[in-house]
Amino acid sequence: MKSFFVILIVSFSNLLFAQQYDLEDQESNVIISETNKNILKIDIKEPLQISVKDCKDFKSADVEGGATSYSETVRRYMFNYLNSEFYVLNGDFTFTLTINELGKVTKIEGTPKVDNSEVFFEDMRYILRRIKNKWTPASCNGKPVASQVQIKMNFNSIATDI
Repeated sequence: MKSFFVILIVSFSNLLFAQQYDLEDQESNVIISETNKNILKIDIKEPLQISVKDCKDFKSADVEGGATSYSETVRRYMFNYLNSEFYVLNGDFTFTLTINELGKVTKIEGTPKVDNSEVFFEDMRYILRRIKNKWTPASCNGKPVASQVQIKMNFNSIATDI
């Protein structure tokens, strides 16, 4: 008797809930979400040192691990930390790092300024400050001096719909 009652309830509930999932009702409840994702292509040239005027024995600033390692770290951080959903940029960009006499990065500037580049430059300033490599300051005639290092890159972002 109990098994008959359980079978009857299961059959009845099956018919009751089957009416809720009509095909027309399913289509009207579907929510389609679109997600934009950018594909990034980054080509970073090795950093260039800008020499100091009137210096006979100039030695450029050097980064811990070398320029190639630093460029690879910048590329890796860019893939991890850029908010590339907010902009689509293509072209050559240059970032100038000012390194003081103590080997600290004191100023970071990006060029050229184009539409939506300021958000990109803010992201890059954040990324370049996060990198904790130590810089050996440039020297002129054996004395540490402030100098500038330029990082040139070709940056391409392609917006796609996933």
